[in-house]
Amino acid sequence: MLKRVPAMLLALLLATGLAWAQAEDPPPVAADSEETLSVEESEIAIDTAVSPGDGMIAPSNIVVSDWPNDAGDALLVTFDPGSETGNDNFIGYTIYRRVQGTEEFEMVGFVELDEGTSFTDGYDPDFIVEPGVQYEYMVAATYFSGAEVSSEATAAQEVAIGQLYHSGKTRVLLGCVVFLGLILFYFYAAQRGVEMYLRPIAGIEAIDEAIGRATEMGKPILYVPGLSTISDVATIASITILGRVAKKVAEYGTPLLVPNRDPIVYTIAEETVKQGYMEAGRPDAFDKDSVFFLTQSQFAFVAGVNGIMMREKPATNFYLGMFWAESLILAETGSLSGAIQIAGTDAVTQLPFFITTCDYTLIGEELYAASAYLGREPKQLGSIKGQDACKGIIMAIITLGLLLSLTDLIAGTETLVWLKNIITMPVVD
Repeated sequence: MLKRVPAMLLALLLATGLAWAQAEDPPPVAADSEETLSVEESEIAIDTAVSPGDGMIAPSNIVVSDWPNDAGDALLVTFDPGSETGNDNFIGYTIYRRVQGTEEFEMVGFVELDEGTSFTDGYDPDFIVEPGVQYEYMVAATYFSGAEVSSEATAAQEVAIGQLYHSGKTRVLLGCVVFLGLILFYFYAAQRGVEMYLRPIAGIEAIDEAIGRATEMGKPILYVPGLSTISDVATIASITILGRVAKKVAEYGTPLLVPNRDPIVYTIAEETVKQGYMEAGRPDAFDKDSVFFLTQSQFAFVAGVNGIMMREKPATNFYLGMFWAESLILAETGSLSGAIQIAGTDAVTQLPFFITTCDYTLIGEELYAASAYLGREPKQLGSIKGQDACKGIIMAIITLGLLLSLTDLIAGTETLVWLKNIITMPVVD
């Protein structure tokens, strides 16, 4: 029995070695075998099996034209597509460009298969088009694997040239001519003494009443010309109204307080108030300390103005100009002090706070019209009337276009269809 053990161990070792050998060396697949490849192997085969020359014709008939109505910084490249038969992984066209006389092309863009056969060169800031420079273009049909079939290099038939006049802006030009014409017409009419009607604005008409109330009560008037800089249109309008208020205050002998946040606005406001006193014939009554600078910090300025309200108890508060988050703090404090409050701003987000807490509010461009309404100066009256006339024309055109768009009766009338297309066409192309 013991003599048979070595023979049995030897047989076991031979069987194990034969099994390992069969596992390590699988039989090779024949070249004509019909065995299916794995997913990874099939994808690799698709990527590398591109044959650009088989069933694919390169793009041709490249035409380069100047892009209209520009500054000479764009060219339009069009071409005929090549044949796409026999290549399912064809993805689009690559556009190459070089300056005529140079050797190397650079890629300036790519047109996908579903984007047509045209390309605007010059929109990419990395590849600008220089006016008057002669370029050459080449279009290559591109495959998913990166292989390409290129056309022959074609010299651009045109160079980029800037145009002095944008033909698509003709309607804008006509609108500007009409607008300026109306402004000038009403301007000269006002200078000739023609009486012009301006719609009464309650907030503006209440200014004299508010000044008179402060005079009767013997209390000062607080005027805040906004918190913005002099470059803001609302600040300029506020300074103009301040001059009218200062003239009235000088006539009535009412104290005036004008706190400022911006140093430049402070300087201009001081000169404006001084001029108002001079126009009223009382330059000696001007108090230099009535116009003062507080601080440039937004909420520190508001705290200072609120302190003035609580100490001086002004009878009338004016908030005219540009305001931000501090508007409700100012107006609420003034309301608690019992003062008449007149506000005006073109800041849409702050208007609800002023409307809620103030007695009168000038909304948007009413602030700009206030100076013309108060002073009745011919130039300002003419500009306001000219703007109103332009607004009336625009409203009429919009109404007419809406009616023409809603009716079906113009379908067979060529004149009305043409008029509809002109009116309903967007202003800017």
